[in-house]
Amino acid sequence: MAALKIVLTVVLVAVCIVMTVMILSQEGKSSGLSGSIAGGATETYVAQNRGRTPEGKMEKWTKILIAAFLVLALALNILN
Repeated sequence: MAALKIVLTVVLVAVCIVMTVMILSQEGKSSGLSGSIAGGATETYVAQNRGRTPEGKMEKWTKILIAAFLVLALALNILN
């Protein structure tokens, strides 16, 4: 049981580090003043295919890492 706690803690720390780096490397979603006036054009080609861009893939992996963080934190809490 102690070995499992150690392994889960190491994995949790690794997930936290990777998640922090990914979140900090993403660009902001605010469009600034032009987005508030124009309403943020969602009908553009880039906006429709955002999931296929590197930024879209990074957002997907960030969500996966957040889910892994929650599961690992709950597992460690239950084991204690």
